Amino acid sequence: MSAVDLAQFHQVFFEESLEGLQAMESALLELDSGSDDPELVHTIFRAAHSIKGGSSTFGFSDVAAFTHVAESLLEEVRSGRRAVDAQITDLLLRSVDCLRLMLARSRDGEPAADAESEEIRQALAVLVGQDTGGAAKPAKAAAPAVPAIAGWHIDFKPLPHLFKTGNDPVRLFRELASLGEAFKVEQVFPLDDALPSLDACDPTQCHLGWKLRLDGDVARKQIDAVFDWLDGDAEITLTEIKAETTPESASSEPAKPSADTAPTAKDAAGEQGSGAAAPRSAGASSGDGGSIRVSIPKIDALINMVGELVITQSMLSEMGERFEDAAFEKLRDGLSQLERNTRELQESVMSIRMLPIGAAFNRFPRLVRDLERKLGKRVNLEMHGEHTELDKTVMEKIGDPLVHLVRNAIDHGLESPEERKAAGKHEVGTISLNAYHEGGNIVVEVKDDGKGLNRDAIASKAVERGLIRSAQGLSDDEVAELIFQPGFSTAAQTTDLSGRGVGMDVVRRNVNDLGGSVRVRSVHGEGSTFTIVLPLTLAIIDGLATAVGGERYIVPLTSIVESMQLKATDVRQLAGGGELFRFRDNYMPLVRLHKVFECEHAVTEVEKGIVVVVEGEGRQVGLFADELLGQQQAVVKSLEAHYRRIEGISGATILGDGSVALIVDITGVVRVSQQAHKAA
Repeated sequence: MSAVDLAQFHQVFFEESLEGLQAMESALLELDSGSDDPELVHTIFRAAHSIKGGSSTFGFSDVAAFTHVAESLLEEVRSGRRAVDAQITDLLLRSVDCLRLMLARSRDGEPAADAESEEIRQALAVLVGQDTGGAAKPAKAAAPAVPAIAGWHIDFKPLPHLFKTGNDPVRLFRELASLGEAFKVEQVFPLDDALPSLDACDPTQCHLGWKLRLDGDVARKQIDAVFDWLDGDAEITLTEIKAETTPESASSEPAKPSADTAPTAKDAAGEQGSGAAAPRSAGASSGDGGSIRVSIPKIDALINMVGELVITQSMLSEMGERFEDAAFEKLRDGLSQLERNTRELQESVMSIRMLPIGAAFNRFPRLVRDLERKLGKRVNLEMHGEHTELDKTVMEKIGDPLVHLVRNAIDHGLESPEERKAAGKHEVGTISLNAYHEGGNIVVEVKDDGKGLNRDAIASKAVERGLIRSAQGLSDDEVAELIFQPGFSTAAQTTDLSGRGVGMDVVRRNVNDLGGSVRVRSVHGEGSTFTIVLPLTLAIIDGLATAVGGERYIVPLTSIVESMQLKATDVRQLAGGGELFRFRDNYMPLVRLHKVFECEHAVTEVEKGIVVVVEGEGRQVGLFADELLGQQQAVVKSLEAHYRRIEGISGATILGDGSVALIVDITGVVRVSQQAHKAA
């Protein structure tokens, strides 16, 4: 197998292992909250066993050794010999964190184990070495000269459907070999009286069985763990080799099966007959439509191809508009059908990248659990809309802003249990995460029922830093917007959770980089709600095409409030070159796009142009352009990748006539305009 092929298998292993760790963490948190569902323990055990098997197969020995000890502890819990308590839950959660780091180091080609992983592994081993009462086993007066068990004979008889369940005998044999001092295959035998002829042989069926020998003082539960996933897929019989029996006599006259050497729980006849366990088949109905793994570069290439198709369709549509002769009616019909088919294909392809936002929400139960213990607060986390889908790239980048918001809600927003009781509230505070679609956007809300933003403290800090002269005349929403200023913090002291003033401005900047917006609503004594509005995807956007001089610019629809025409008397000049215009009984800045982008031959008279009111970074401004050309679907092309980064421009697109239009970055344009006024 080539290095490229092996790397592909490694990537699948790492992805599946991280998914398994997420399942372990979720199940552990449910156990920690008081759930007594036995399936949770089975879920944790299966995930650990899968990671151990995969790491052993691919040679990640440090990961395999770590998960082996964790699996031994989980086996005691699963068998009922040990009860789940806070000590075990905490240690297993630490183990999950440690395994994530070990897998990351293994993926980077670095040694997986370090001092921390060894410390946790030793702590797990100590628990495994204790009896169910928690006391360490007493040392024996005299250790025997030889081990109590010299090894095992293993009769492994798979059922014909073994391969269809995804099980691989070679992987099982490697796991067995890692347990003992020596391992060998003593006999290979056909499952039927004889092997089928070559033309009758079904490659999807298993036709062979094996007699195996494992030497060494290996506990039976370790062997059982290897075969744990073979429920209903094989008949397995273990026969113990006594220590005083020589290898020669042991192999020629194996001990007769006794109560300890009876067929294991994996005996298919017994299990299938009782219905205790059903075979796991690849085609078993699981309630979902199945899934496949596709590399991101392949999806990006496909999306790019669809983008080119959209451009071609747009060009043909524009050509079709020029034909007036009835002879070209069929051409127009064909173009109309092409437009419908292109839109359907686009939506289908874009859905490939769509993932449920629950993948981003999954990190918060653990985060909330750790923070409430650290801060001495009691928190109830509610999550809604976990199945709401958005683009994978958007979801990856929204994770950090959401973490900031949840941490701040717990640290700043929620009161201590004593303060909540004194305020007449329930001592358990509530953090609510909610996601839903609204138009072409996804809306994510982070809400708490805490004390709300402190208007006086925010205003005082803003005046102190020179952000405002006075809070008089400012609404609560306008004061709340001040918390998004860089370095702004009202915390009395700096901690590892808050007070450094690097939180909320980072949230807004990251959200703006995604073409979204964030706003806050707060009621004193009742709590705060942070609302993030994001585009569903970053690849194709809907925009409004505008003309400025001889150039065309696309303004994202998500940022547009409305468009309007002004009279010359509606505009006020400011010292320094700035301009304001009247909009709904208020004045807001007017940004002339031809000045920002230095466009020649543009309309300069206000009454002859058009103003597009847009919102960015929590404030509204008016963009002045020559005229509106209509709504335009823009296939976003990166300027930075092909040219260089331009302030005020987020990308480019190709229009139906083959010309290039630039996509306006609203926050960047406002920033460029402000810098120009300061320079003037």
